[in-house]
Amino acid sequence: MPRTKSNSLSTLALQKFKKNFWGALSFYFIILCAFISIFAYILAPDNSKNANQMHLSIHSKPPGFAVKMLTIPSKNITKQSFFDKLFFGTKNTDTEIPINDVKIKDSLLITNLYSENNTIKIPKEINLKRFPDGLTSQQIIDNFIEKHTFILGTDKYGRDLLSRMLIGIRISFSIGFIAVFISLVLGISLGAIAGYFGGKIDAAIMWLINVTWSIPTLLLVIAITLALGKGFWQVFIAVGLTMWVEVARVVRGQILSVKQMQYITAAKALGYTNFRIITKHVLPNSIAPVIVIAAANFASAILIESGLSFLGIGAQPPIPSWGAMIKDHYSYIILGKAYLAVIPGLGIMSLVMSFMLIGNALRDALDVKT
Repeated sequence: MPRTKSNSLSTLALQKFKKNFWGALSFYFIILCAFISIFAYILAPDNSKNANQMHLSIHSKPPGFAVKMLTIPSKNITKQSFFDKLFFGTKNTDTEIPINDVKIKDSLLITNLYSENNTIKIPKEINLKRFPDGLTSQQIIDNFIEKHTFILGTDKYGRDLLSRMLIGIRISFSIGFIAVFISLVLGISLGAIAGYFGGKIDAAIMWLINVTWSIPTLLLVIAITLALGKGFWQVFIAVGLTMWVEVARVVRGQILSVKQMQYITAAKALGYTNFRIITKHVLPNSIAPVIVIAAANFASAILIESGLSFLGIGAQPPIPSWGAMIKDHYSYIILGKAYLAVIPGLGIMSLVMSFMLIGNALRDALDVKT
């Protein structure tokens, strides 16, 4: 007997989503960004915690800049597990020094510190005892001096911009997931209660929704952030507490129409509890527009966090954040080094656009009229 093709609504919606070129492309781009955010410290050239290795002598260098780097090993060896390095970076206590040239004389390693075009000689002498015993002069040069190429250049503190960008993806994804999760929990719960029970409960929740809706989002986020204090998690919670209103309004509207259906009346006649009716029958048939809103809220959360970091009340230094990177370097635009602000700006734009395109694709795929 030939296999019949499934015509379920979820299968049809998935097929329509796959046919949407920009939606599918955005989905794969977000999957790539998620992969990068998880393995950022493995992929980043600077895998120190927060990619915070500073080299002030090579600050604000253009993409593709290369320099010889002398690494002086530390006597303090810190043991770390693989997962600690994966999620929090390597606790690097080695000293890195950009140099122009080097030579070894007697028991000293004599080097000239980096200067533009090697115009200024700044000698520095380093005792060979600071390196592991038993190594010849050539082995020290081969093992502890290597050429570093900064693919995206360096920021104003001489940190690797590519590494900061890769690790900064974590902030954007974290704020998106946590803020959307909080907004969905609050929005779906309050919207479902208001729409299902109606009456005074509906009036009270709608009053709360309208009051929250009337306050400018950024102003409300700033107020909550200042109340909770500056910090990584405080920003996530603050953004989530301001994004539930739209979810609640949509869920309430959907439930007002769904609860009039005959299968809801049948469920009540069978003696099912209100909780079971809401969770098993009402919400599953109202969830499609919520998915679309969640994608849009993900994009909004990224923009809000970037704005807060730009204002200095988002993720605090030295944690890399795309918004904070723009704040640190927007003045460099008029100094001929616009890439320092443009690169993180393009990162924000591409991630936000991807979520918006996915939201549009989901809206089209879940539209039963088409």
